[in-house]
Amino acid sequence: MDRIEAMTVFLAAIETGSLSAAGRKLDMPLPTVSRKVSELESHLGARLLQRSTRRLTLTDAGRDYVDACKRILGDIDEAERAAAGEYLAPTGDLAISAPIVYGRVHLLPVLAEFLRAYPDVDVRLLLSDRAVNLFEEPIDLALRIGELPDSSLIATRVGSVHPVLCGSPEYFARRGRPLAPADLAAHDCVTFEGLVAPDSWSFGIKPKQHAVRVHSRLVVNTAEAAIQAATAGLGIARVLSYQVRDAVQRGELELALQAFEPAPWPVSLVFARQGRMPLKLRAFIDFAAPRLQALHQP
Repeated sequence: MDRIEAMTVFLAAIETGSLSAAGRKLDMPLPTVSRKVSELESHLGARLLQRSTRRLTLTDAGRDYVDACKRILGDIDEAERAAAGEYLAPTGDLAISAPIVYGRVHLLPVLAEFLRAYPDVDVRLLLSDRAVNLFEEPIDLALRIGELPDSSLIATRVGSVHPVLCGSPEYFARRGRPLAPADLAAHDCVTFEGLVAPDSWSFGIKPKQHAVRVHSRLVVNTAEAAIQAATAGLGIARVLSYQVRDAVQRGELELALQAFEPAPWPVSLVFARQGRMPLKLRAFIDFAAPRLQALHQP
């Protein structure tokens, strides 16, 4: 039995919540996952998991063993990074996550400069409007927009953005321009569900925020789709300022209700503290942070 592989499978099962999900994460058949966990339990002479059709539950022995596995695998990972030279010079693979539009418009040009400056670092960029879990997914660094409730993440602030309402000139000419949030009740709205709820939008600054009911004619799951729909005259969309800056400058979209918008949201580079920081990660933060901060200057 490969104990390191068995520990990895066991931790994946705990982190994902099921043996089948662990198999998908590790690209391993379910029978193989189940066998490796059983072999590990046989080797230890202890039951680690209580299995049911709905969930996995750790036994007392399993809870203690999880901590040991994390420590052992973390030490192995750090030893391999050191042997590969990641603490001597920026080298190796760097996985980064960012929102779709921000990543395409702002982060990619910075990445292009970084790759030219650091030829021994390769980058994998995941563009998604979903906030990835840095403790469960193989991501070294994420660009996050909004407040950071998880205090275990280390953050470097690079700027701020704010929510905006926008519509096409054709839509406003046809339906009128809202002058107060309550006017939205008479308008068609396009909702980006990753940013706001489809039935109510909040305005004002805490603690004096208030919500108004809206009618979403269209609900989408990416900002780009919401912007396209608004540009096509389907209704008023609520997105983030940087996402529509170019469309507003081209005259394709116009802003509305700017005086009622909430306070700006922070933009941060975040990572999970786990042992020593590889130089490739330190190099990217030092390289990218001032360049991104410059983009947010008025």
